[in-house]
Amino acid sequence: MVTDPIADFLTRVRNAQMAGHRIVEIPASNLKKRITEILYDQGYILKYKFEEDSKQGVIKIALKYDAQTKQPAIRSLERVSRPGLRQYSKPTDFKRVMNGLGIAIVSTSKGVMTDKQAKSANVGGEVLCYIC
Repeated sequence: MVTDPIADFLTRVRNAQMAGHRIVEIPASNLKKRITEILYDQGYILKYKFEEDSKQGVIKIALKYDAQTKQPAIRSLERVSRPGLRQYSKPTDFKRVMNGLGIAIVSTSKGVMTDKQAKSANVGGEVLCYIC
């Protein structure tokens, strides 16, 4: 039983990148699907596919690497809010991730979005993770 599914998601991606894998499989949920879509939209992963199985479904993510240096596109994945200590932020108080080069994924009342999208929509929420 996983107590923090978002931390599990981030750890699976981080471990797959460190091992040099091309594809990582993650148990699906609606929140994880939305985080995957954000990673794709922001250019951190090559592609993704949602597959249904007899249980909850699987997300297959094709990881992105630099062609010359073979370095992963995602340099760091950091969990911010966790079950023991939730972190909420107003739209004016979002912390800049890597001087604006990274993104924060925020769960708001209008859905899961990046910190920039939440700031433009003027909604705050729970800061799930930082990605750069």
